[in-house]
Amino acid sequence: MLFGHNTDVKAGETVYHVQTEDRGTANALIDTTVYCRGRVLHRRTNNYIDLLPLDPRGEEVLRKRIGDQHRTVTEEIRSGALHLMPPPTSVDEKPAAHKAEPAAHSHAVPAPTLAMELINAKSWLVGRRAKLHVAVLRRQNKEAVAGALVTARIDGAANVTEFSTETGADGQARLEFEMPRLAGAESTLVIEASQADSRGQLKFQLKTRPRVPTA
Repeated sequence: MLFGHNTDVKAGETVYHVQTEDRGTANALIDTTVYCRGRVLHRRTNNYIDLLPLDPRGEEVLRKRIGDQHRTVTEEIRSGALHLMPPPTSVDEKPAAHKAEPAAHSHAVPAPTLAMELINAKSWLVGRRAKLHVAVLRRQNKEAVAGALVTARIDGAANVTEFSTETGADGQARLEFEMPRLAGAESTLVIEASQADSRGQLKFQLKTRPRVPTA
């Protein structure tokens, strides 16, 4: 069972979006991400391996941990304990004072509104080197999305490391990194895109010796 919380937090004149997700028992991670104007400003991850395999009592403990981690981050933003540097306001963005601020309560994680494609799905991995060529589109009209934040990580790696870049005017981005050591028999390549309140995600299952994923 997956749990998630989303909260908009206002600090001064800046609104931050805090999203906390259960990454599923295959990864056993509680992941909190702080966004502002489409940029990732902070990430906090904790595992819950000690609760596996999940039973009804474990699910209740997990739900509480997710809520506690989410509340901790939102309170640190409100109090100023978490120091964040918001990106510059774009000329098209309305001032925060004119935005309706949702009540700070939890709800289901929103459905993705960005479509994504791994263009080189059959050739992205060369030896130990990952070379991702990603396209980000509006799901509604298939228009290219410029300036979207694209991140990639390997869930199930011995050390969790995230790589990020932004899409160009053509809505495409390239990420290149050395593949980390995998900690288990199965891991997942996760590619995510975000811009303002829009999100998109791709996932590819990997083996100990990564095989070429099919989109």
